[in-house]
Amino acid sequence: MGTTYHITAVLNPEVIVAQSALQMEVDKLLENVNQAMSTYIADSELSLLNKAPVHQPTVVSQPLFHLLQLSRDIHVLSGGAFDITVGPLVNLWGFGPEERDEKKPSASLIAAANQRVGQQFVRLEQSNLQVTKTASVAIDLSAVAKGYGADAIAALFKAHAIVDYMIEVGGEIAVAGNNARGIQWRLGIEQPSLVQTGVMQAISVSHGGIATSGDYRNYFEFEGERFSHTIDPKTGYPITHTLASVTVVASSAAKADAIATAMNVLGPDKGYALAVDNNIAAYFIIRTKEGFVSKASPAFNQYRVTL
Repeated sequence: MGTTYHITAVLNPEVIVAQSALQMEVDKLLENVNQAMSTYIADSELSLLNKAPVHQPTVVSQPLFHLLQLSRDIHVLSGGAFDITVGPLVNLWGFGPEERDEKKPSASLIAAANQRVGQQFVRLEQSNLQVTKTASVAIDLSAVAKGYGADAIAALFKAHAIVDYMIEVGGEIAVAGNNARGIQWRLGIEQPSLVQTGVMQAISVSHGGIATSGDYRNYFEFEGERFSHTIDPKTGYPITHTLASVTVVASSAAKADAIATAMNVLGPDKGYALAVDNNIAAYFIIRTKEGFVSKASPAFNQYRVTL
């Protein structure tokens, strides 16, 4: 995944697994997730699916199929703002696994790449875990796989009777139970910046996933223009609105990861409307001329605590 993980767990007397053995299990699990879902590994399950001929049914693993299903659900929920076939555009703009110059691609190249984007070109058959591409699409799960990695570790911990933990994989978080002080896990939502500049909002969560999507760390500048790594699949261009970041609390880290990405594409107004209409807990940090302002959906208020 090209990132790090950090885990804090409170072990109870029922836990019999040694920390060293648990560490090995976590590392192996994440290696398996990477081998299934990475676009950077040539022989990963996802890479092989991307290379499969159009109209050829391909049987995939349950974890990969699960993420494809979840991605389809969030695609529908967001009106197409979340789209895992955006890979050609991500690569074209220089944010994918392919080496690219950091420069603005031509309108003709963008239009050509956009012809290969569309989640409707990925057909799923749950009865036999079969995936069929009906067009030459490239699937990219980078907006959901890290969250899934955190969820997978959470499932491993549950199997070992570990019920109090905070798992962070590349910034996406899965939590359960309480911290060592016996209270719900507390996390801080940072003010968007390239440097640590303080917490804008603290939250307390006892179960589920937390993910933040923003455009303030991964971008490039070309001829005085700033281009975010978040690509709007409908236009083929990076987002240009004033939403700096959005944090989502959901039932799983993978779901929070995908929804946060979708809201980051939609922007502060459409993203907030999506949260309100679907009872989603979301916290928006919006860029203004004077600085940053925040806005929380009604469902998010249950998690807010004072700093």
